[in-house]
Amino acid sequence: MIYLIFLLIGLIAGWMASILLKGKGNGLLINLLLGVLGAFVGGSIFSTLGIHLNGFFGVLLSATLGSIFIIWLVSLFQKNKGN
Repeated sequence: MIYLIFLLIGLIAGWMASILLKGKGNGLLINLLLGVLGAFVGGSIFSTLGIHLNGFFGVLLSATLGSIFIIWLVSLFQKNKGN
């Protein structure tokens, strides 16, 4: 059950990140998948820094920030790939 919740939060975070980045990224589906990865990355970064966000909205915040970072990072590599 916890994995399903983690997946749902990651999908929501990817959706929110795609809205906040306005046009960056690879479309909604890829941003949703990157959101799941971003949820893991965001949680890991915050945990490493000793910042523990509790509750649904705290986890969603860290997942969204992680998703923004991952989508931004992927867009950098794609931009350089074309040159």
